[in-house]
Amino acid sequence: MIGTTELLLVAGLALLLFGGKKLPEMMKGMGQGVKSFKEGLNSPTEEPQNEEKPADEAQPEQPAATQETATPEQ
Repeated sequence: MIGTTELLLVAGLALLLFGGKKLPEMMKGMGQGVKSFKEGLNSPTEEPQNEEKPADEAQPEQPAATQETATPEQ
């Protein structure tokens, strides 16, 4: 386990590296990330949106438009 001395040392280094103004913003971002991660783990899995329809429910294909070919007049 991490002791009190180690926590104080890490907090002091973070304060020196990032400064007093940037550190709360970073912690807020990390907290939101952890919260969304936990919500993702607890939420039920959703089925994919791109499911293919079974053959009996699929819409019938429309026939392709026929192209008329021009016949040269002689």
